Amino acid sequence: MEFEPLNIENAVIEFDMGLGDDGVDIEHPVEDDDDDMIDSSSISREFYIPEGETNLEPFEGMEFESEEAAKAFYNSYARRVGFSTRVSKSRHSRKDGAIIQRSFVCAKEGFRVERDRAGNEGKVKRPRAVTRVGCKAMLAVKMQDSGKWVVSGFVKEHNHELVPPDKVHCLRSHRHVSGSAKSFIDTLQRAGIGPSGIMSALIKEYGGISNVGFTERDCRNYMRSSRQKTLGGDIQTFLDYLKQMHDENPAFFYAVQGGEDQSMSNIFWADPKARMNYSFFGDTVTFDTIYRSNRYRLPFAPFTGVNHHGHPVLFGCALLFNESEESFIWLFRTWLTAMSGHHPVSITTDFDRVIRSAISEVFPHTRHRFCKWHIFKEAQEKLSHIYLEHPNFEAEFHKCVNLTESTEEFESCWPSLIDNYGLRDDEWLQTIYAVRWQWVPVYLRDTFFAEMSITQRSDSMNSYFDGYVNAATTLQLFVKQYEKALESRYEKEVKADYETINSTPALKTPSPMEKQAADLYTRKLFLKFQEELVDTLTYMASKTKDDGPITIYRVAKFGEDIKSYSVMINMLEMKASCTCKMFEFSGLLCRHVLTAFRVTNVLTLPSHYVLKRWTRNAKSGVVLEERPSDLLNSCRESHNVRYNTLRHEALKYVEEGAKTVDIYNVAIDALQEAAKRVSLAKKNGGRLPLLNGSALEGSITGGSHEWGSGQPLSVDEKDKKIEEMSRELCRANRKSEVYRANLLTVLKDIEEQKLQLSVKVQNIKLGMKD
Repeated sequence: MEFEPLNIENAVIEFDMGLGDDGVDIEHPVEDDDDDMIDSSSISREFYIPEGETNLEPFEGMEFESEEAAKAFYNSYARRVGFSTRVSKSRHSRKDGAIIQRSFVCAKEGFRVERDRAGNEGKVKRPRAVTRVGCKAMLAVKMQDSGKWVVSGFVKEHNHELVPPDKVHCLRSHRHVSGSAKSFIDTLQRAGIGPSGIMSALIKEYGGISNVGFTERDCRNYMRSSRQKTLGGDIQTFLDYLKQMHDENPAFFYAVQGGEDQSMSNIFWADPKARMNYSFFGDTVTFDTIYRSNRYRLPFAPFTGVNHHGHPVLFGCALLFNESEESFIWLFRTWLTAMSGHHPVSITTDFDRVIRSAISEVFPHTRHRFCKWHIFKEAQEKLSHIYLEHPNFEAEFHKCVNLTESTEEFESCWPSLIDNYGLRDDEWLQTIYAVRWQWVPVYLRDTFFAEMSITQRSDSMNSYFDGYVNAATTLQLFVKQYEKALESRYEKEVKADYETINSTPALKTPSPMEKQAADLYTRKLFLKFQEELVDTLTYMASKTKDDGPITIYRVAKFGEDIKSYSVMINMLEMKASCTCKMFEFSGLLCRHVLTAFRVTNVLTLPSHYVLKRWTRNAKSGVVLEERPSDLLNSCRESHNVRYNTLRHEALKYVEEGAKTVDIYNVAIDALQEAAKRVSLAKKNGGRLPLLNGSALEGSITGGSHEWGSGQPLSVDEKDKKIEEMSRELCRANRKSEVYRANLLTVLKDIEEQKLQLSVKVQNIKLGMKD
């Protein structure tokens, strides 16, 4: 540690080193050990050891050339014995403020002092372990008239266990990233290797972790400081950009950990569109740390999700200069604040212990998943020798993870795979197996992740900024590339909206359910649903249990009875569940439930099985009511909602209005009339003027209708009118029921005939094979 010398004005007091009572005593208070704060500069690494003595203990009267030499010797002694040191007290000269006496103590000296911190109300976010136990071990030195330093006091005994040699490198005063290690780290960093990989290489290079002399966290901290130096003044330019964006639109959110004027750790920002997107599609989130890989000049990590077209959508971005658990906790809490405090259902991240711990702290009720594809990629590195020696291992590994249908099947498959390739003692495989419920699909199917396939990688897992940020991207260039990426993604969404609204997909069955889905879902989601529906023609359902309203079916593909699924249907509530859990995982009904619906004559999708987030109306105002948030009240955001809604409606209107000349003329007249009404409302503060208590709208369109006549109705006239309209409504309802019953009868006949035909076709095919 470095301490500023006292600023003592001219003093005339003489002092005698022997007396030791004419100086100014200074005690150096310290916090409990913090692994993130290592003051390696305060400890000289050229350890002073008297010539010929390698295990010498301190003793009173021992002399040193300087205070630094005394400190280095005591720290070297502490390393051999197994404890950590720190500076405790010092005495300064009253004459010139120079240090004349120092005390070095065991790091466990004294006891923790609880400090009251304003605003915390006594709450401790994450209590630290007690590390100070009142140990008395110490070394005191004072300066002689000759300029040399002599030991004036030494206490050898400790009141706690000492650390064994293979763990001493973890102690704070012995952790130091040497010059050669820094060069090694810089080289591997430029090659794109992360902290974990670098530490593995260092351990191998130095012949063990104890010889490395520091921990992985120290490595991360050095890499962080190195990145900050590399970025230099560009950081302030980027902060100015964020401030400008916020000044232009207060809904633009950004935050800096530690504040802009302090030692900056992380930066987070989210533009208004990202915050709006989260209100529609924030049920599942990916925290994409692929750009945290140090082959990139930017420690960049976006929050992304999936929109109604299955495209990646942005929820905010971060620049990470500090990768400690506390920094990730700050980042996640800041992001949550920007998203109005709405927790996602699920979140996907890299396989990382620090991130895992931070997520459990900030999102205790959110399902946390490790990205399976990142684990597969890491397996290629960790098990490279197995991949080379056994070409079939990768396929079997993927099959065990992706294609097992139950937890029991996976638990049986995994040990068999491990034993076949002699990997029972592999530490990395043991680690990922211990957290299998966070990355193996069979353990995650009961949670929504907005993915259509378990075996294929979702588009959403491909980074939002692919093609825009790469190894050559500087911070200055990043701003331009960031804006380009946003524009490109927006254009893709507009194009997908247009295709969904202005074209009709080809139907493959006479099923009214398929027509219903085509009208509801976006194009990409409909095609996936259509695939599931068409495949029901090759599946058969047999009733295995009938218990009142609940019926259980065994569903299997024709000719493949060995692999079957269990579907339970409650006909009273029109609810169904399948053992494959596709609806829970992706939000679309599986072919197994659709097969059971077919045999039970359920001809249309129940409304609760149509997730609005997958429909063409996913961004309508209803979602805003379900997810109230402060940002939606901003003028700019509500304008975006209105603009998008009008644009969607106008596109449909244009498509219909251009079909024939006559319809076109009607459409033009209607548009001109609408323009007049909009202009009139604009002049009157957004409202149509009133005429005799009724809106002008009634006078324009009412004709001879008494409701638009402008004359007030009596109470009797109102009651009479209500009775007439009620009778009309009842007649319409009765007609609708008759039409519906007739339609259902016809559709049931069609479905039965279709089923009979499909069975006949299958029988004919089997006969031809025979």
